[in-house]
Amino acid sequence: MTATADNAGAGPAPSEDAALALGRRFYAAFSRKDGDAMAACYGPASTFCDPAFAELANGDPGRMWQMLCSQATDLAVVLDRIELAGAPANLQSPGLASVQAQWTATYTFSVTGRRVVNVVTSHLQIDRASGLIVRQDDTFDFWKWSRQALGLPGILLGWTGFLQGKVQKMARGNLKKWAKAQAGAGS
Repeated sequence: MTATADNAGAGPAPSEDAALALGRRFYAAFSRKDGDAMAACYGPASTFCDPAFAELANGDPGRMWQMLCSQATDLAVVLDRIELAGAPANLQSPGLASVQAQWTATYTFSVTGRRVVNVVTSHLQIDRASGLIVRQDDTFDFWKWSRQALGLPGILLGWTGFLQGKVQKMARGNLKKWAKAQAGAGS
């Protein structure tokens, strides 16, 4: 926030403080592997996008984190930085606050048993009224991730849309199976 005569020394507006606090709470929950606390940070109509899952909606963003955290055996997450950010042009709204974070996840990819260190940039759009995430866009180098997670197939095909499409289909399929199993366990 740029200081002006009206706000010099006042610090960020309360809604911006709340947006940063939510972002910190979200990533603190992630580092504790608390998928339920992460899911509670999302609004009911929230959406999520990243190179591994593609687009998620209808409660799936929260369920994705619940699944990933519940299945993680050696996940370590470090929040490298978090700050207020400008919204992408297509998401600019006075009702939204934008937070950008960079975090690093280190884990064993369960499918192959290979070690992964993934540096991710997250862009969170937070509704000022509810204080909840309405949109999250995560980006990372898919080719680098695929080389680490998949080995030779990632080296040879990680740069192709074909391999990314296969990974996305597998990730969304795993999420669907996990959610169905959770719903059955709750009955």
